[in-house]
Amino acid sequence: MKVGSIGYNHIHDRCFEMKSDGFGCWVMLLIKRNAVFTLDDTVYDVPAGSFVLISGATAVSYRARGKEYADDWLFASEEDGDKELFSALGIPINKPVPVCGIDSLSDLVHIMTYEFYSAELYREELVADYLSIFLYRLSRALRNEALRDSSLYNERNAKLSHLRTRMYNAPESITDIDALAREVGLSRSGFQHLYKKYFGVSAGSDIIRGRVERAKQLLSCTRLSVSEIAARCGYGTSSHFMRQFREICGKTPSEYRKTL
Repeated sequence: MKVGSIGYNHIHDRCFEMKSDGFGCWVMLLIKRNAVFTLDDTVYDVPAGSFVLISGATAVSYRARGKEYADDWLFASEEDGDKELFSALGIPINKPVPVCGIDSLSDLVHIMTYEFYSAELYREELVADYLSIFLYRLSRALRNEALRDSSLYNERNAKLSHLRTRMYNAPESITDIDALAREVGLSRSGFQHLYKKYFGVSAGSDIIRGRVERAKQLLSCTRLSVSEIAARCGYGTSSHFMRQFREICGKTPSEYRKTL
């Protein structure tokens, strides 16, 4: 298989719906919001943090089950030996499956997307290698019995995955730990314990990291002032933003922008 097109972290509103009688190629999706999928007349209620591999001849439609739909997507040509490879790796075809640790897979899609649309030397070779890494990492997650424990995929953990995605994509919507705990229906200490157990990092660290990563994007791609970026990233004051940004990046926001 060879990547034909790819996209990272695309977000659509509740009106979005994708339909096809068959894409004619492999389609891989990392699903980041609760969604409803129909694959050859079989309807699936798909939680956030799931993966699906769709074959070229499969009739498919999918849409949000909530306010918005978000995914990473990859279209790849169908080649001899693909089905045998997926079977050997234990990757199901035309069946959505929850994947714990989907963020690390999404990071690989992010890298592949950059390489695919770049004009750098060896871009095709690197995309092919990253795709192989992606498939092996996916296979490892699916084969790990501990990660396949159904208790990890209950509604509460789906909410945790949704919260973490918001931290990195809409940090201005994140206020404090207490508000996040209420969304999940836990005490502050219970929320922090479960979050650390599930993601391996504290919620407080993720909030800061999400804000800084969003700020880096805005510094790179916009002419917004530092104070405007601070507000868009959920900071109450510019001084608080500049202090945390420097602690993480080793530079002030203005210094970071000048290096680009």
